[in-house]
Amino acid sequence: MADGADLSLKSRVSEAEWQARVDLAALYRLVALHGWDDMIFTHISARVPGPEHHFLINPYGWYFEEITASSLVKVDLQGQIVQETQNFINPAGFTIHSAVHAAREDAHFVIHLHTVAGVGVAAQKEGLLPIGQNACLIQHQVAYHGYEGLALNPDEKERLVADLGDKPLMLLRNHGTLAVGQTAAAAWVGMFFLERACAQQVAALSTGRDGVLFAPDAAQEETKGQGGGLSFISALAWPGALRMLDRRSPGYDA
Repeated sequence: MADGADLSLKSRVSEAEWQARVDLAALYRLVALHGWDDMIFTHISARVPGPEHHFLINPYGWYFEEITASSLVKVDLQGQIVQETQNFINPAGFTIHSAVHAAREDAHFVIHLHTVAGVGVAAQKEGLLPIGQNACLIQHQVAYHGYEGLALNPDEKERLVADLGDKPLMLLRNHGTLAVGQTAAAAWVGMFFLERACAQQVAALSTGRDGVLFAPDAAQEETKGQGGGLSFISALAWPGALRMLDRRSPGYDA
């Protein structure tokens, strides 16, 4: 585990905050297990229940596989640390997250990744294509935001949230993927489907577009109506994801 690990905060925070910490730490570990992390970069954040408008984010310099519930850093909407901790955060990394949290009441959890497949599809003019079932289920839920460089400019926040609108998923052009959810489970399943769809698209187009079979229009429309089942899927999949973490990456809930 990284240097500067905090002692357990479980007895020093509310039950609601502790649960948010455990769920967020689980998201970090799941991303690492799937190989979707980017060394110490990218971020996943969570809103702390309560009126203070505080948020949790990873300590800068830690790998995702090291994150624990107690190591997460609590900040305000400006990214200022509001707890006693030996750790610090990457303020630039909170730019995207603070924008989404401030604009979307339902965005309790925000996942942002830089995967090879996600960036690969985000860099394609047509964006996500109806190549596989995963894409057909979510393509109508995916927003797009143009690349403006590293997320350091506060003025970009307004444009990003306008592009996101009320959708739960986004492809940030030349940059990566984003998923929001009212629960960790919803954000995780949304990101899983998006990343899987991107990987399938990269694989299908690896030898060129000629000969690649797109889903028929009627099937796309039919599948679009079936996409509401993702909320049901998330409720089923999340407990299993936690059981997998208990076997393969224990200690996230410390």
